[in-house]
Amino acid sequence: MSSHSSPPGTGRKLTWVVLGLAALVTTMLCAFALPSLHSGPHHIPVAVTGPQEATEALRANVDADAWDVRLYETSTAVQSAVEDREVTGGLALTDHGVDVYTATAGGPSATSALTTLGEGLAAQHTTHATVHDLVPFTDDDPRGAGLTSALLPMIFGGIFPAMILNGTFPGHRGIRTRLTGALLFSVVAGAAVAAVLQFATHSIDGTYGLTSLGIALGVAAVSATLLGLQALLGTAGFALGSSLMMLLGNPLAGLATGPHWLPGGWDTLGQLLPPGASGTLLRVNAFFDGAGAGPPVLVLTLWVVVGAALALLADRRGTRTTAPRLTG
Repeated sequence: MSSHSSPPGTGRKLTWVVLGLAALVTTMLCAFALPSLHSGPHHIPVAVTGPQEATEALRANVDADAWDVRLYETSTAVQSAVEDREVTGGLALTDHGVDVYTATAGGPSATSALTTLGEGLAAQHTTHATVHDLVPFTDDDPRGAGLTSALLPMIFGGIFPAMILNGTFPGHRGIRTRLTGALLFSVVAGAAVAAVLQFATHSIDGTYGLTSLGIALGVAAVSATLLGLQALLGTAGFALGSSLMMLLGNPLAGLATGPHWLPGGWDTLGQLLPPGASGTLLRVNAFFDGAGAGPPVLVLTLWVVVGAALALLADRRGTRTTAPRLTG
């Protein structure tokens, strides 16, 4: 037999690896390309108030696939709905013109589209539109560049610690140490990232402690998931988790545009993954005083719990495997 011959099963294993990599590249292409090709307003919730005839006409004439029009009694109610994240923006039809209420920090693309809608409506009635940005970005970062740039550090802040902890504390005996280290690092990372965004770049407002805890929860969701998958499935599990976070979670997070700018289905999937939930939680803590934080907190907590459960399951299996057998 030749010394260069491959071990049995090599061809089959190579086939599965090639197919898996091909599926990964295809998924990456779909996740990055398809949402971009079909991006735009998708059922953006907008509050409208004014004379019944005018509001009903607006409701009947706007693109129902783009706008989810919700009627409110007064302009004050519209403003409150925008500030509480019940809606993305609002329109108040008055005798003096059209008041457009926006929240740029909640989604710049939706704000631009709503402003265009309000100006077009005002032009139809030969009047003018006045834009009121109720929740803007900070004066030092009016375009929200700092907020958008925070996503990748939060993702890598979960991936890199999991990778380093796996190498530093390998094997079954290191599972609990790795998990503890990841959770502790998440708290430190949350405090550091929030400090940079709030005190160094002045990109966000809000309560520092609340923002840092939200970031920590997002980092913990990524790292706990990767550690759990690696402990249970090995290198393949870590690769699967990392791909999920980067190749699906990153492009579907909608942090730069807001989730309503992604096609239906893609936006929901993005918000169910840690990067999307982390971005939303950062946004609401930094600019909306935590309004609407419940769903992303729940999503991230579930990812942490699942990751920890997978790690503890692997730990239990390892304990059974290594336990000494008593002989009679």
